[in-house]
Amino acid sequence: MKAFFILISLAVMFNVTGCSTLPPEQVIVEQGIVQGSLEDGLRVFKGIPFAKPPVGELRWKSPQPPVKWEGVKQTTEYAPAPMQGGNPASGKSEDCLYLNVWTPAKSPNEKLPVMVWIYGGGFSFGSTSDPVHNGENLARKGVVLVSVAYRVGQIGFLAHPELSAESANGVSGNYGLLDMIAGLEWVKNNITAFGGDPDKVTIFGESAGGIAVSMLCASPLTKGLFHGAISQSGGSFGPTRATTYPGENMKTLAQAEQDGVEYVKKFGLTSIDELRKLESEKLIPQGWTMPGSWPVVDGYVIPDDQYKMYEAGNYNDIPVLIGYNSDEGLSFPAGRTPNEFINNVKKRFGPFTDQLLNAYPVGDSAVNRSARNLMRDAAFGWPTWSWARLQSQTGTSKVFLYCFDQHPQWSADSPQADIGTPHGVDVPYVFMHINPENPQNNESDLTISETMGTYWTNFARFGHPNSNDVPEWPAFSTENPIIMYLGPTARTGSVPDEASLKVLDSYFEWRRTPEGKEWAK
Repeated sequence: MKAFFILISLAVMFNVTGCSTLPPEQVIVEQGIVQGSLEDGLRVFKGIPFAKPPVGELRWKSPQPPVKWEGVKQTTEYAPAPMQGGNPASGKSEDCLYLNVWTPAKSPNEKLPVMVWIYGGGFSFGSTSDPVHNGENLARKGVVLVSVAYRVGQIGFLAHPELSAESANGVSGNYGLLDMIAGLEWVKNNITAFGGDPDKVTIFGESAGGIAVSMLCASPLTKGLFHGAISQSGGSFGPTRATTYPGENMKTLAQAEQDGVEYVKKFGLTSIDELRKLESEKLIPQGWTMPGSWPVVDGYVIPDDQYKMYEAGNYNDIPVLIGYNSDEGLSFPAGRTPNEFINNVKKRFGPFTDQLLNAYPVGDSAVNRSARNLMRDAAFGWPTWSWARLQSQTGTSKVFLYCFDQHPQWSADSPQADIGTPHGVDVPYVFMHINPENPQNNESDLTISETMGTYWTNFARFGHPNSNDVPEWPAFSTENPIIMYLGPTARTGSVPDEASLKVLDSYFEWRRTPEGKEWAK
């Protein structure tokens, strides 16, 4: 079927007589013809359905193949974002499984590398229509850029015994991840028509999107769907835990199902059938910590503790480019006072409290840098560092590790001089949306954004980030643990706070022992 539609697309758009019967902004996909727009040399398609609307009886079901349509489908506007708190610019709806394509290709036979973006938002928020996710600038570097929507919050990740019983695989809770996989399957089957190469697909994402990239790299369901992965402030290598913390967000299916039972009870209901009848607006999270809004170790999409899977070499062995920001903890306060911070460390890390407070000593400031660094490393630094070490030890594909450290707005004599780069700041740099007219931006912002855009698209093209017009980025290994610091220029260096990361590593190793598992119940 795939080959049939590719041939039809080629025959219709560029037939042997040289006469094109479709304008360049129209493309034939498996479901029918889509009508996009021409924007400064790019062909842009917004709101292409890649699955049936997951509504009614399809709420909390795996995504189903999209239906075919007659005539030409207009794909010039973003589709609504998934249901979530707040009001995304494109609106929100349960009918949300759509993707967008930016392509510089003029014909289907160009075989350009493909980059598929997965947005962040704590698995509770996010959309493809956020202006910072506009793929036009990366596409102009010679890639086909795709952004894929997925269900979030309780609609995307609710686990429940009844839902598991409904499933042919006996599981529930990872519907948002299955949406991403369905989007990648659509890309594999259709991207040739947009001039992309289905055998050269790179997935990339930030925060929850970067964590999702990590999970997709470990999932057996994604084999062959992508060939490179970029994770920005992601990684999912912590052990499961009933009471979760950043970096230890994962639950077992049984734990998540029990949370789902309690969630249903909050509505005064007793069954999933009753819950399906509620308006979606009543189900969505209004905050970041409600149960049922995070992926789970279900034994199917996510087979096991990802750290153990990587130790055993049980993952998709593809090149990865992974990293995090220098001051991620600034965005996630770990305590308003030193005492509050110390008490939080005791509550989370138990017998490792003293070791970690020595590694991350607390001063008399409520925003002490060491406290922020512990938050950064527990949630982002250690998972990313562990990913790099494990894959470099058990895999054959190259690993490229970075730290984004761009904060020229703070002068050396500023009281904020110790502030680094907080969470999420990297996204507009990667998408090359740094406004030169903004007085807060300077020449180094534009330079490092251009460099990052080049590294990211090089990686999609070659499986490594290097070319003649950017500084050489060596592959990471345990024997040569060199990383790239991005900002205000690109330079190599050592892993930040590696000695402290090793203390955290001992904590996570202990957490996987019988004693550590029992303590964390």
